[in-house]
Amino acid sequence: MALTTHYLGLTLKNPLVPSASPLSRSIGMARELEDRGAAAIILWSLFEEAITAESETMVRFLHHQDIGFAEVGDGFLPDHHDFANPLDQYLEHIHQLKQALDIPVIASLNGITPGGWITHATEIQDAGADALELNVYYVAGNLGQSGAAVEQRYLDLLRALRAQVHIPINMKLSPAFSSLPHFVGQLAEAGANGVALFNRFYQPDIDIDSLRLVPRLKPSTSADILLAMRWIALLYGRIEHLSLGATGGVHDSNDAIKLLLAGADVVHLCSALLERGPGQLASVLSGMEQWMEQHGFESVADFRGRVSALAVPRPAEFERANYVEVIDSYSSSPGMRT
Repeated sequence: MALTTHYLGLTLKNPLVPSASPLSRSIGMARELEDRGAAAIILWSLFEEAITAESETMVRFLHHQDIGFAEVGDGFLPDHHDFANPLDQYLEHIHQLKQALDIPVIASLNGITPGGWITHATEIQDAGADALELNVYYVAGNLGQSGAAVEQRYLDLLRALRAQVHIPINMKLSPAFSSLPHFVGQLAEAGANGVALFNRFYQPDIDIDSLRLVPRLKPSTSADILLAMRWIALLYGRIEHLSLGATGGVHDSNDAIKLLLAGADVVHLCSALLERGPGQLASVLSGMEQWMEQHGFESVADFRGRVSALAVPRPAEFERANYVEVIDSYSSSPGMRT
């Protein structure tokens, strides 16, 4: 079976790409992911706050420190180059991964302001990253901020990043946009090479005894793919040269196949790998190959987008939720009075 696909201008051996997670922090684990079938790997996110805080700390303690003894020479303070900050560690990790792996390495930046931290993207590119994912994890909680202003924030960040690097840029988006196709089109015009749908906002819980917020991380489920599947099906074939990645909820081969049928170029896996290990990649690939053989498909290109809005007889079924049909199809449990 020809599982090759194209993503962000890169030719990948198959559509399975582990998304940003702690698994990418280990060189040994990255090698195992590649051995089990990963076609590329996305590193954990380097956060704007980490870069900015580290820089400010160095300035405060190593450059503006008043030690109170004029006779002490400059050599009293340690050289800031002796400290490995998060950015340095990230760059070194990229360099090591490029030496250890044959698959593309995609770096990840997470931030919400177009500040000086964006300039470090050049160093990430120079370290050998094949592409860069920009994850704008931003919750619009300001009553005075319009939807257009939120979208402009993303566009400004993208343009600032594009001004720094020439490698492909992928935008990881949330579903919280009023007109997603229009916005994705704007991102493509601003320099994005692809989009990943969708980022999950992790919702805090409330402890009713302590009256405090409690962070809870719940793994995705296969049901989560439906939202991305719908929008990928609507975007497929409508924006030239824009890669479509599906993220969130891919646990088995059925999930991957559905998203590819909708039009995804790649599917990203995270929770499934954290729960079951790198071997799940091989399981998904095997299931895909068996399904392709059963249906007479010789390549991923043969069936990608077969159930997109461009291909189905009733594309409105993607555009409308069909509440009436869904509700009418519901049947009560046996013995329940209706």
